[in-house]
Amino acid sequence: MRFNRLLRMVAVLSLALGSSFLTNASAEEFPAGDVQYVIPFGPGGESDISARLQQKYFQEITGQQLIVQYMPGGGGAVGWSQLSQMPKDGYTIMGSNLPHIILKPLGKNVGFQTADLDNFFYFHYSPDAILVRNDSPYKTLDDLIQAAKDAPGAITLSGSGTYSANDVANIRFQKLADVTTTYIPFKGTGAAVTALLGGQVQAEWGYTTVAANHRDKLRMLAVSSEERHPMFPDVPTFNELGFEMVGGAYRGMAVPKGTPKEVQKKLSDIFQQINRNPEFQQKMQDLGFVLINVPMEDMDTFMAKQQRVYEATARESGLID
Repeated sequence: MRFNRLLRMVAVLSLALGSSFLTNASAEEFPAGDVQYVIPFGPGGESDISARLQQKYFQEITGQQLIVQYMPGGGGAVGWSQLSQMPKDGYTIMGSNLPHIILKPLGKNVGFQTADLDNFFYFHYSPDAILVRNDSPYKTLDDLIQAAKDAPGAITLSGSGTYSANDVANIRFQKLADVTTTYIPFKGTGAAVTALLGGQVQAEWGYTTVAANHRDKLRMLAVSSEERHPMFPDVPTFNELGFEMVGGAYRGMAVPKGTPKEVQKKLSDIFQQINRNPEFQQKMQDLGFVLINVPMEDMDTFMAKQQRVYEATARESGLID
């Protein structure tokens, strides 16, 4: 435990030292150097995939590098709890995920509050989905439900942490389907899908992006989007199957509270420009992402709506009183 704490302190210090020489740069010159992009999950998940795709276009627009680093733990809470200690100059940004940043502080003391993050851009979401391996005996969602009814708690599903979109989806589904399953949280989607592929669990609460990346090994039983996903026209929505479920994981970016608004606006504009690049859009769509554009100027309205929705969901699901 002490060693892990030391590693996190070293990571924060390295970020501070790496950007300290830029603190006097004006907003007009921003960015005058590389930007550190901290992913609060392990490598291999959707947040990491998105960041790696954004790197090329960030460099084309700014002439600077977008350097990806990882600070996993607590389903994102370790990174978000450290954000306030990082430089407030725009040269350190961090992945920001919904519903995680809202639900985690509601459930218990996780070292940060939602308001501690200055979100400046949200760029996509991926719908929740139940996935199984291609050799799974569960060919349909009904098969999985029947197995869960026959042996309550015996069906295990991996997912990306507690108080994540996957966790909420599992709780909602159990209630709607009147079943009991065992949800096993992992440090990000990458670890969750590895557990499924390795046979450690029988199914996964993942996303369309996971299915797109592992089409030769996995299949979706149902997806929680309004309509069938274009990449998977044969996969029914939960709504079609009689379960009112629409939702998923939203991904964006934040900076430490106190970062100058003009710098945040620069960052927002840069990533919005990336999101509008046709080549980037095609790459994201081919991976199963659904693009959205929530710039800094629309963020307060967006976050207020999400706060209401997820707080209501948390109460309905029993995550909070």
